Amino acid sequence: MLNASPGVFRRPRPDTFARVLLGTLLAGAMGASLAGDESYGQRPYRFDFGNGPVEPGWIGVRAEDAYAPEKGYGFNTPEQMSNVAAAGTGVASDAVRFLQFGTKSSNTFNVDLKPGLYRISVTLGNTSRASVAAEGVYQVINMTGNNATDAFEIPVTDGQLNLLVTEGRAGTPFTLSALEVKRVSPKPETSPTIWVGGDSTVANYYPLATSVQGGWGQLLPDYVDARSYQIRNIASGGQIARGFRDGGQLETILKYSKPGDLFLLEMGINDTNPKNETTEAQFKEIMRDMVRQVAATGATPVLVTPQGRATDFNPEGVHSSTGRWYRRATLALAQEEGVPLVDLNVLSSAYFTQIGPEATLALYMAGDSLHPNRAGAAELARLVAEDLERQGIRAVAPD
Repeated sequence: MLNASPGVFRRPRPDTFARVLLGTLLAGAMGASLAGDESYGQRPYRFDFGNGPVEPGWIGVRAEDAYAPEKGYGFNTPEQMSNVAAAGTGVASDAVRFLQFGTKSSNTFNVDLKPGLYRISVTLGNTSRASVAAEGVYQVINMTGNNATDAFEIPVTDGQLNLLVTEGRAGTPFTLSALEVKRVSPKPETSPTIWVGGDSTVANYYPLATSVQGGWGQLLPDYVDARSYQIRNIASGGQIARGFRDGGQLETILKYSKPGDLFLLEMGINDTNPKNETTEAQFKEIMRDMVRQVAATGATPVLVTPQGRATDFNPEGVHSSTGRWYRRATLALAQEEGVPLVDLNVLSSAYFTQIGPEATLALYMAGDSLHPNRAGAAELARLVAEDLERQGIRAVAPD
């Protein structure tokens, strides 16, 4: 079911992110000062990993610390963990490394928790690219750089959180410096969520608040009322439709999506690369399969076409890339399946034509006509949000 929802998608004040970040930092500082503070009947946890000094207000956890019911936390297989140094300061000055990994691995850090909805904040150690998994599925995709931080909501129904750091790219170390666990609701139900799937033009880049490169999924929270939706961006660089469906990213969405959620799916850029051996007809059917699987959860799929290159201007100064990225298949699929479409390809071209070639190029990474920088990603996120608002796209649970 769809209905119009004025005010859900909006243009933020310039200091929105700064205010949210400040509020988060203040809340963290307050939590550290309230010894024994209970969050909806569940003690909040702050874990400092590694064999270095333990920061005040944090619980020290070394690689050799096995889970024990009497303390309620620890590693399931400590023999597959090691203590390592890290480049940061405080809790980020040391870490533990996961020697066995994979979303289905039993080499997890376990925390006993009462049923409910939890906010999990993670700080990695020295890691060039790594993902966070919990409860057997990806939670955060491809965190990059030393001491990268991110957070996510997760419902706990079985009395225990099982978390590990795993591959974003094979061959890189997977490390964890700090973990904060706070119960935000006694009900183990996720907040209304906009799930985002896509490629490098959509993905998150770290540090989230200051990265030079950006994906429009990363900047979309700045244009969505946080009281209406949380954003879960499961996009990753280089991704194709088949890889998103079969590699574990769609699995996350299917595990948690529900009536009242949206699923924005943008694919096609990498699918058109001959090395990925995906014809337009195959692409269309893979996308159809994902649309139907998500729709079966009660969530509302929304197809999004990719924007073009910065250089897609004709001699008359008009930007157009309507023939790129299997766009025709995406448009046809939206019509056949009766799902909403945000034609970002056309929307961005109209905007690029308005501002001109030079200003358009300034919205992309230096020397790169495909990947937007942070300012470009913000403009693309704005276009997506405005079109969702224009179409009145907001999924709601049936009465």
